[in-house]
Amino acid sequence: MPIQRRRPLQAIYDDVRDHDLVIVPNNPLADALNRRLDEPHFGTFATAPRRLATGRRESAEDRTAFLELVDRTDHPWKAIAYAVGNVLQCWEHQGTATAIEDYPAFVDETTESVLDVLDDLQTTSSQLQAYETPADQSVAVVGFEQLTQLERSILPPDADRVDLFTEAEFSLPPVHVFDGSSDIIDALLDTVTPENAADVGVVLDGSSRYSALVESALEAADIPFYGGPGFADDPFHRTFLRLLRLAHRGSDTTVGEVTPICTQLGIDVPIEHAEKRLSEVDHPGLDWCASVTDGPAAASFDAALQAVERQADRELDALRTELETLGLLDEEPTNERVQDLAYYLQTYDVPIDRENEGVLLADATSAGYVDRPVVFFLGMDEGWTHSAPNRPWVDAEAQYERYSRQFQLLVQSGSEQYYLVQDTAGGEPVTPPLYLDEFLDAEFERFSDLDSVTHSRMEPTTGTGFDRSPVDVDPTTIETISQSSLNSYVNSPRDYLFSRVLDTPEKEHFREGNLFHDFAEFYANHPERIESAEIEELVDVMIDTVRPFFSDSEEPLRRSEYEIGLETIVEYLDEYGPEDHEFLTPVSGWGSNVFAEYFDEPVDSPLTERWFEALDIGVKGKIDLVRAPTHLVDYKSGSKKSAYQVKKRAATDPPADTPNFQAALYLAYVRSQQPDERIQFTFVHFLETLAEAVTGEPTLDDAMTTITYYPQPFDEFVGSREAYDTLLDGYNDCVETFSDLGFEQYREILSDLPFPETTEKDELRASEFAETFTAAVDARTSDDVDAEKGADQAIRALNGIRKRAFFEEDLDAVEAFVRERIEEINDYRAGSGRFPIDGPGGEPNYRRIEHRDLLLEGDR
Repeated sequence: MPIQRRRPLQAIYDDVRDHDLVIVPNNPLADALNRRLDEPHFGTFATAPRRLATGRRESAEDRTAFLELVDRTDHPWKAIAYAVGNVLQCWEHQGTATAIEDYPAFVDETTESVLDVLDDLQTTSSQLQAYETPADQSVAVVGFEQLTQLERSILPPDADRVDLFTEAEFSLPPVHVFDGSSDIIDALLDTVTPENAADVGVVLDGSSRYSALVESALEAADIPFYGGPGFADDPFHRTFLRLLRLAHRGSDTTVGEVTPICTQLGIDVPIEHAEKRLSEVDHPGLDWCASVTDGPAAASFDAALQAVERQADRELDALRTELETLGLLDEEPTNERVQDLAYYLQTYDVPIDRENEGVLLADATSAGYVDRPVVFFLGMDEGWTHSAPNRPWVDAEAQYERYSRQFQLLVQSGSEQYYLVQDTAGGEPVTPPLYLDEFLDAEFERFSDLDSVTHSRMEPTTGTGFDRSPVDVDPTTIETISQSSLNSYVNSPRDYLFSRVLDTPEKEHFREGNLFHDFAEFYANHPERIESAEIEELVDVMIDTVRPFFSDSEEPLRRSEYEIGLETIVEYLDEYGPEDHEFLTPVSGWGSNVFAEYFDEPVDSPLTERWFEALDIGVKGKIDLVRAPTHLVDYKSGSKKSAYQVKKRAATDPPADTPNFQAALYLAYVRSQQPDERIQFTFVHFLETLAEAVTGEPTLDDAMTTITYYPQPFDEFVGSREAYDTLLDGYNDCVETFSDLGFEQYREILSDLPFPETTEKDELRASEFAETFTAAVDARTSDDVDAEKGADQAIRALNGIRKRAFFEEDLDAVEAFVRERIEEINDYRAGSGRFPIDGPGGEPNYRRIEHRDLLLEGDR
């Protein structure tokens, strides 16, 4: 069914103007009718039932009853709140407080206590039930269907009913679709000013991100507003509660967890400490946090509150009053009591004094009408959909109809309506309110499927009034890229962007990895110093350095891990140490070295931690160890990868699901320095032998992966002596066949026979090359060998070399790929387009995404 058009307020007023009393479903509608009175009226004219019964002195009866029960009984707070909610809700829908006794499953000792207390209290429900409309008054009721059973009880039988809606349809204006919530807030601020604030209403889900964004934006722009943040939303109240909760986390509390508290209280904490344990970081502001969570200030709620007030340099009188009302002020903030306080603040709206001027902020889940000339509706997602209470005393169908009519009335508020929405949020499609599916004939999955106007910074539309002007800034360009940045960019350009523009905390695995690298660098320069020091002493140095990141219970395991890692590095360098000093890179001395400082020795070596930047091929990086002019070494703490996996992850057409171009880029750099040379790159996975160290004798070979670059095309390599010699060291039939064939005959056969491009075994066996090659080998070998099987093994062996090594065409492709990526990055930086989420290979591998919460999927 379509959205029914709301009757004009003037038409409703014309129907009720001659009545003594007009009952309406909500206060804003009553106020709107009262403002249209054109002649003096004695007493109340238009009003909502509860306001009428209480003489305009409405109070939150659920909170009042809760506080009374907390004071009179020892029942758990959650049980009290649950029982109070059930009794009041049943009263609302069935008309009497004792109606809940008809539902035995919901009646217990706490419920009986609630009924006893409510019998003594003067609540709005009791006043509503007792109210009688004067018999001499003519009464009209607007929107009778919106009233509950208890509200209808005050209506006289002869009350005139006035409809809220006409039979005509309301056509929803075009929705305005934005890239993100911040763009929606910007559009709102482009329209609202301090001068027109009183004419503007904003409808949003009070529990959504829009609430805090709108409030902070209006406050920053000095635009008055009301109806927004409540008692529990006060940033200092939230900070106080968060601090009390963290007091019970123990020694594993991290700096990142207390950072929001510090920020609110004016304490600057460097982001680098975010993942470290609070107890292990020496910082003045953090010392204050520790004193509150584990010091004299933790003796009582009052002591903790005073500590916060001193740090914030403000008095929190309202919070102190509420703690006193709850009987908590002088109590110790135990975990149970802190959870009680948190539950209370989450459940009940504590009344606060407000200045009712400026922009009206209305909650979409409770407001039924907004009487402002201009109304903005923000978000309009599934949070706007009400769920009927799942209780037997609630007629779910009738309640849904109330919600449906309330939504229809709400979206027609104002003379001008603007619906500002997103298609996606947090990487997921935004689900519109359920009611729209019912009211709109068109099938749609997202807002852009409806009549809509799209607003994008990158593709601006015209004539809408909401688009932002581009920023006039000259872009900077890059000339080189590191292997880590290339890996990140290829996986997801947008994630790469965030990694470049955002500060990030120091990571535990980076700190650990750097320690092992520092040790390897120091040992390569000063092996004699390490021989005189016990490994256990060095492990102590490492433990002390990374202690802020782990709990005490983890220390024994880490000690074993560190000891094995150091011993593996020592064993490798003792057996495969540097061969000469001929290969030099432009820059050495990469940062500080923990072990150099510990032993007070320099480590400025031409062979370790060498920084390079090659503008001609667009790459840069740091070489852990130059073992020889044509042999580089890199230390890795992660799990070992085979040469086949290393080559596969450096693919460019298409890129791999887990791209890693380190070996390819470093080999390309050495190739530029040592052309026409065979080059090797070795990964030393120094923690790979952990399991073997526990169960048996570890071997160094288990920790090493070496990949080779051959300075020739693969087709040329296939016919080389080196390839032939490889076949003589392979499978038995292959060795026998090609020993019988001889190198000259082998080279002659392959001189005009190109190897297939495919690397798939079945395709190779079925290729014309395999048929020709096998026939030629069979014709030139004796009958004593199985030439067919030997040739098949040879093809597989040669293909295996191709899949485990880099050849000239491989590095050429990687270098071209790098140039293309650098050009793309510079284009994006210049504003030609938005950094996309999907990389050159398509959808990113989300396990390797660092800023998942910042990515907006699709075209957004």
